[in-house]
Amino acid sequence: MTDDRPKLVLVGEDGNAFNLLGLARRAAHQAAWPKERWEAVRDKAMAGDYDHLLAVLQEEFDVR
Repeated sequence: MTDDRPKLVLVGEDGNAFNLLGLARRAAHQAAWPKERWEAVRDKAMAGDYDHLLAVLQEEFDVR
């Protein structure tokens, strides 16, 4: 099975939740995700606390 999740590099980045969402948005854009897919992932990530945000990003992106 191939992993088609966009690469999201977080090492060395500001861990602020808004910054992480911005980095994820940029990765999704570079991967040519449709707007609706990004919005669904963003809404899911924002539906909980910081740990939930990180869990969703790890689920949807190839986090490094």
